[in-house]
Amino acid sequence: MVTELGHFALILAFLVAIVQSIVPLVGAHKRWPGWMAVAEPAATVQFLLTAFSFAALTYAFVISDFSLRLVWLNSHSAKPMLYKISGVWGNHEGSMLLWVLILTLFGAMAAWFGKGLPPTLRARVLAVQSAVAVAFFAFILFTSNPFLRLAVPPFDGQDLNPLLQDPGLAFHPPFLYLGYVGLSICFSFAVAALIEGRVDAAWGRWVRPWTLAAWTFLTIGIALGSWWAYYELGWGGFWFWDPVENASFMPWLLAAALLHSAIVVEKREALKSWTILLAILAFGFSLIGTFIVRSGLLTSVHAFANDPERGVFILMIMVFFTGGALTLFAWRASVMEAKGIFGVASRESAIVANNVLLAVSCFVVFVGTMWPVVAEMFFDTKLSVGAPFFNMAFTPFMVLLGLLLPIGSMLSWKRAKVGRTIRQLVPAFILGVLILGLFWTMQTGKSLLGPVGMFLGVWLLAGAVIDLLNRTGQKRDLSRLWRLPRADWGKATAHIGLGVTMVGIAGLMAWQEEDIRVAKVGEPFTVGSFELELMGVNDVRGPNYYSTMGDVIVRRDGEQIAFLQPEKRDYPVAQMPTTEAAIDYRFLRDIYVVIGDEQADGGWVIRTYIKPLANWIWAGSILMALGGFLSLSDRRYRVAAGEKKVRAPQGVPAE
Repeated sequence: MVTELGHFALILAFLVAIVQSIVPLVGAHKRWPGWMAVAEPAATVQFLLTAFSFAALTYAFVISDFSLRLVWLNSHSAKPMLYKISGVWGNHEGSMLLWVLILTLFGAMAAWFGKGLPPTLRARVLAVQSAVAVAFFAFILFTSNPFLRLAVPPFDGQDLNPLLQDPGLAFHPPFLYLGYVGLSICFSFAVAALIEGRVDAAWGRWVRPWTLAAWTFLTIGIALGSWWAYYELGWGGFWFWDPVENASFMPWLLAAALLHSAIVVEKREALKSWTILLAILAFGFSLIGTFIVRSGLLTSVHAFANDPERGVFILMIMVFFTGGALTLFAWRASVMEAKGIFGVASRESAIVANNVLLAVSCFVVFVGTMWPVVAEMFFDTKLSVGAPFFNMAFTPFMVLLGLLLPIGSMLSWKRAKVGRTIRQLVPAFILGVLILGLFWTMQTGKSLLGPVGMFLGVWLLAGAVIDLLNRTGQKRDLSRLWRLPRADWGKATAHIGLGVTMVGIAGLMAWQEEDIRVAKVGEPFTVGSFELELMGVNDVRGPNYYSTMGDVIVRRDGEQIAFLQPEKRDYPVAQMPTTEAAIDYRFLRDIYVVIGDEQADGGWVIRTYIKPLANWIWAGSILMALGGFLSLSDRRYRVAAGEKKVRAPQGVPAE
């Protein structure tokens, strides 16, 4: 009964979305207050109905209702409760319902917190957001219905993909979708502004917190996915440049550009056209990612579906909304005349350079991701584009971005004295060069990647600290730091996080050590400065799997420092093995051990990595996300603050 109610609620939400996408739009055009007022309650009702539908599907998974086809395909009675719940979105149909739930959530939040918006703009934003929802409700109901029943319910289910039965993957999709789908509200603001013919400082102030929220959640989602790939897949890496990884990374790059560009619209009423275009493209790339994951166009361990018919439906949605928005953009370009002017040496120019680097790097990732498809379709050639291409083509743009960021964040608006800013950053530059020299001395004859990454990381971190100190006045009154707007702290924290991540990536890629051997029980072996010994291998039974678990002792200078238990698991229902790496996490390095198959001589294949600074990658991601939340907590940038201004403390320059 609950399942049928959930299905009925989904249909009702679809109908409400249709009304919301038409009535407020007509009302805004005709200036009819009653029709425009329909948008807000409709957005709330649409979200509540979708939430009930999602809750009904979750209930079916929790109680193992195998009469529901989706539950039968993706669950099992012996599965732990966490993975029964995460099984709701661990498949195509359920994940699409989560997609729409978050889409309607952002629409409802725009209605709840958008009271300061002009009525016509608010009505148009909610109508456009609902139009996107209509398309995806139709996609779910007509091609991907999660509530289909089986005529004869089976005794038990077929279990969830074992790779997805992991805490990291349980939380990764919701956070990723909060970012992915959250960009839809930026898209709605952009299209509504084009229809309205109004793009001004107030619009930049309204769109900025939504972009910041989406970017922050996307940062968390990508970091969780990277961490999962690191410890779960057993290959020892954190980023493979997989098509689905790239599909989430491209919107992240464009969202970062949009976030900075919106600042210029708010502060200077410049870059209007570019900011609108970024808002359209950021969500457009989210739709491209959805298409990649669900069309079967590109294969990936992360892909949900390989159904070309569904892919065509999503392609039509993508073409309609992205193509329609770009057409509207071309038609209404004349209304976005920039008012603010600025010099070549200014913070505005630095943000333009930042935007160009982020946009071009996104284009590089897009070309590398899609080129195999283009080559096969038009040249009848099968090829793969892997990490070497991306590392070579993408890294230079990130190096330039890292060099520019501390300088640009300290330049004055409109016109700035670059020499003065560079002089203030001399200590950061000297510290970065010293660190570079230190690590170059330590690794003479090896790749330059490590020292350069160290320099950039220290440069970013020290630059952010100097930027904060400059806000304490000439007398360096540190008490002023506590009176700074939270957005200033958020910016510094996010920039520091980027620096920490760069240090982690450089250290891991430049100095990791790898050892693969056949190890016998009781025979120690050496990897780097560590001694490892396989003490035994045991068969262990889990709640829904069988495991071969090794016991490995790690010593340094004769003293035991870690006891690791790498596993090879076999899930009998899904008939799929997984590799569970054992990792000794430390501040400056990880010891990463994977057990393989037993050999004829009684030994076991053991793969060991020594990974310097690995945890800094995710620590930096956490800092970037924390910076985003700090900025969101600044009431100047919350939608509810409307057009209110908050003055900076006396003697402290405004952001």
